[in-house]
Amino acid sequence: MERTQTIERHSIDYIPAEERHGKPWHLFTIWFSSNVQITGFVTGVLAVTVGLNLTWAIATILIGNLVGGLFMAYHSIQGPRLGVPQMIQSRAQFGFLGALLPVAMVLAMYLGFAVEGGVITGQALAHWAHIPLTASVVIQVAIPAVLAIVGYKVIHLSTRVVSVLSAVVFVILTFALGAQLPAYVPSGPAPTFGTILLAISIFVSWQLTWAPYVSDYSRYMPEDTPSRTTFLWTYAGSALGASWVMILGALAATISAQQVGDDAIGMLSHLVPGLGPVILLAILIGVVPAGAYGYYGMYLTAMSAISAKGHGAANARVRTVFILITSVLVTAGILLANGHILTTVEDITLFLLYLLVPWTAINLTDYYLVRRGNYDIGELFKIRGAYGLVNRPAIVTYLIAIALQIPFIDTPLYTGPMAERLGGADISWIIGLVVSTVLYYGYSRASSRRQVQGASASYPAEAPSGTREIREGR
Repeated sequence: MERTQTIERHSIDYIPAEERHGKPWHLFTIWFSSNVQITGFVTGVLAVTVGLNLTWAIATILIGNLVGGLFMAYHSIQGPRLGVPQMIQSRAQFGFLGALLPVAMVLAMYLGFAVEGGVITGQALAHWAHIPLTASVVIQVAIPAVLAIVGYKVIHLSTRVVSVLSAVVFVILTFALGAQLPAYVPSGPAPTFGTILLAISIFVSWQLTWAPYVSDYSRYMPEDTPSRTTFLWTYAGSALGASWVMILGALAATISAQQVGDDAIGMLSHLVPGLGPVILLAILIGVVPAGAYGYYGMYLTAMSAISAKGHGAANARVRTVFILITSVLVTAGILLANGHILTTVEDITLFLLYLLVPWTAINLTDYYLVRRGNYDIGELFKIRGAYGLVNRPAIVTYLIAIALQIPFIDTPLYTGPMAERLGGADISWIIGLVVSTVLYYGYSRASSRRQVQGASASYPAEAPSGTREIREGR
């Protein structure tokens, strides 16, 4: 993408060095704006509705976001180093066709969050603008879709504006909520261990849901961008931004969880007399970038499933058609969704956690412990390249990790036998993380030793003294 172009021309293909641009701090605005918005606020309400007092709610919000943010920020480092979208890089772990498994999971994630956010903002906009729900949903789906069609550059630019706007609005709301908070609220019955872990799981999940596309927004950065800088700007924007707005959600829930669940934006607009319409408008604008990430990410993920090279058909026209079709599906999903908003948010968030943890563990283990960042980029775009069609051990590891999580799950829809024995403690994501890491790393080390031994046996006179590293293709 040339600096003078507005509409992005690249798709899932490698971004050449001469087209790299941007500064590390731009990652802060990307992830700050995506977290400091109404969906994050409503997610913070869950800390109180699951049964925590305010003190423990704040503690679990901080722990969950600070821990989960580590994983998503480590994914961000891959963008400048590899120059390709996140799900293309997954071909190195799962194989060209094997990567369809995590791709399907990620597409489900995008659709789930698009519906979740649409339920919250669609109902609020319809109520406060006095327009039909269908019209409200169409409006809040169409604007992010247009940004996603234009592509990477305009998404980045919009987040800088929204970051400032959101920060101002939520600073005002911080003082407004603090002023109304009763003095006795922080006290309350001691929560159970299971409730604490459930809340932490929700907030870890919030951060992990960014992982499958966090490097999509850092892949245009210059390759020599320091990894530490990439990590810190991403981590600060996401973990700290989410913690702030979720704590505000917990504060609001201590005042009236029911009111927040029924009409979160309406409640917030009432907190500051005279500024209600302004706050309403600012909050609605604030959800636009996050919606654009979803449509843009869905497009890149889908193309990684059906396109080998990322060139030719994978252009701006195809992106436009894909996003328009997706927008129709999301609109239908929002209009069909029913039930209390908080229940919808909790169900979707936890379901995605169980699917994402094994994937992120395999991906990060491969990048940091197995290959140490050394990939042949060209081979990622070959159907029968060096990374193979299907890496069965990686898929088996993924499925085993999901299966072993099931007994430890504790959700409104299902409670596993081990979760019951632990008093409702949901440690499934910890099980999935450990199992995926150990199995994938163990297999990779064993496979590497077999290859070295096989090479030594076949060519003892010419065996190299060290292991040859696969270098990044250009």
